[in-house]
Amino acid sequence: MSVDIQAINEKIQRESAFVETVNAEVHKVIVGQTYMVERLLIGLLCNGHILLEGVPGLAKTLAVKTLSSVIQTKFQRIQFTPDLLPADLLGTLIYNQKTGEFSVRKGPIFSNLILADEINRSPAKVQSALLEAMQERQITISDHTYKLEEPFLVMATQNPIEQEGTYPLPEAQVDRFMLKLSISYPKKDEELEIMQRMTSGQSIEVKAVVSPKDILKAREVVHEVYMDEKIDRYIIDIVFATRNAEEYGLKDLSPLIAYGASPRASINLKLAAKAHAFLRRRGYVTPEDIKAIGLDVLRHRIIVTYEAEAENVNAEDIVRRVLNHIEVP
Repeated sequence: MSVDIQAINEKIQRESAFVETVNAEVHKVIVGQTYMVERLLIGLLCNGHILLEGVPGLAKTLAVKTLSSVIQTKFQRIQFTPDLLPADLLGTLIYNQKTGEFSVRKGPIFSNLILADEINRSPAKVQSALLEAMQERQITISDHTYKLEEPFLVMATQNPIEQEGTYPLPEAQVDRFMLKLSISYPKKDEELEIMQRMTSGQSIEVKAVVSPKDILKAREVVHEVYMDEKIDRYIIDIVFATRNAEEYGLKDLSPLIAYGASPRASINLKLAAKAHAFLRRRGYVTPEDIKAIGLDVLRHRIIVTYEAEAENVNAEDIVRRVLNHIEVP
């Protein structure tokens, strides 16, 4: 089957024109953090949820809130605490004394962009209620099931510093997040600009430049981005190298990996690479797209052994080794 790359390329260039406008609006508020903003857009375009890890004060909440303003969607920030209940998240039945009937009061999850702040501060019951909504994209209250409005995206944050009094997400639940981002401190000149902006006493307004319909349309176009079978096989080699390191000439990694990446890694790596190419206004995927997004898709899907911990080797180190070792097609 012959593929008209030029036609796809032209279509992608046309359909991705809004990306620059969105970036320009978001960066009116957010200084730097290009990596985080780009990955949030990839999550939106791929219908995939995102786990953000970083110390407090790195504009995680502000970035998500600004993005929701720019794309005209409803935004809800939910602060996860140890006393939070599933009903606080999903909603509950309220008894109306006048009518003698129960009515549904919908919870904050009935929105488009959800920021689950410090998700590991709430117990498993609340975490699983959120993750069910993420997977099924529907909520059941009593005997009624409600479909969630598209686009529906959960951005959950974790604070890597404090581990006391937290409930770490089980590995199977972490695997449901398409990307896990590691947010770092801004550069010196960026922090200077942040400080000056935030102490000027002036509020910065952003305009809504894209509608949810545009995002849903762009999602369909992302699927049209061309990927050669050689790159499909390249993805499979990367994922399988995390499961059978010896077969790929990485014998020294075998004792360090307890469990490799799941099949969700292959699916999400392909989708995210297509979105990465789309954001660069390209109608085809290159191995560089895979390498650029590989760490974000894989870092939370590899479970290391005690031996790796003893040697101070983490999942990121393993993913980097694999990405550098596997031959590029």
